[in-house]
Amino acid sequence: MSQIGIESVESRHSVKDTIDRLVAAAEEAGLHVFARIDHAHNAAQAGFDLRPTEVLIFGNPKVGTPLMLENQLSGIDLPLRALAWEDEAGHVWLSHNTGDWLSKRHSLGPQSADSVAAIGSALARLCASAAQQP
Repeated sequence: MSQIGIESVESRHSVKDTIDRLVAAAEEAGLHVFARIDHAHNAAQAGFDLRPTEVLIFGNPKVGTPLMLENQLSGIDLPLRALAWEDEAGHVWLSHNTGDWLSKRHSLGPQSADSVAAIGSALARLCASAAQQP
């Protein structure tokens, strides 16, 4: 599964369990969980039928704030987000933006390279952990 600036890993768990696992992994890594949004639940309340889809918003202001100090518009993508979703075949995926994409989108300079690399590797590691088999 490939889309510019997005990495996706297949999960062996339901959407709910994948996000539960991501919450646990993020908190264990010392990250703050800001919000969890159940798009399918919200869609149902509006009369729509959406396959299971949840987003988790999480991060560390000590890492994200310097990026916003360089380019305040990067705040549109911060804190970080990961989306767990079920495709048409019933497979569950966990997707997130790549660090490189964030850097390019917001024209972040070399002074942010270490932070962007840390963000990208942390997102990949946390998502892989949350999606793995029990």
